[in-house]
Amino acid sequence: MTAPSGAPTDEGLIKTALCGDDEAFAELVRRHKRKVFTIVARYARNDGELDDVCQEIFIKMYQNLKKYRGDAPFEHWLSKIAVNACYDMLRKRQREGEEVPFEAVAFSLSSGPAKEDASNEAWQILRGAMGRLCPEDRMVITLLNLEERSVREISGLTGWTEAKVKVRAFRARKELKRILEDNHGD
Repeated sequence: MTAPSGAPTDEGLIKTALCGDDEAFAELVRRHKRKVFTIVARYARNDGELDDVCQEIFIKMYQNLKKYRGDAPFEHWLSKIAVNACYDMLRKRQREGEEVPFEAVAFSLSSGPAKEDASNEAWQILRGAMGRLCPEDRMVITLLNLEERSVREISGLTGWTEAKVKVRAFRARKELKRILEDNHGD
């Protein structure tokens, strides 16, 4: 299978990789590395953690490649693995009693240098407040409000029902508002 450009499609690469062609798997990684790194960068605390989680995601991709059914684009399937790995990372930090800072590496609120200081300050406040949310709330706010994904997409990525996504988002926003109001009173 080839795309109109003559390059093999993801599905073609998957079939070839499943037959033992390591170069086909390497091409899948090259094609989707940026997407995976972008997802993980929103949750990772540093470059080391970013690299570790991304490597874990590509290992899971390799181990589960035979489970890809092709009923959705491969990128969506891989994004679900990435989001679940990030969610696991956040839950692990919480279990270990670590404060979980919110890292929005890929985001920028400003479009020009004049707004940069105000934007950085706003992000610092938001990061602190987001760091106080539970992993589920942080995940839904990040996916819905920062990545601007639809409720249906979030449902597909997390395995939650659309109703649960809506309820979780409502409660998360309410909790975030409470945290921000409490901090403003300090």
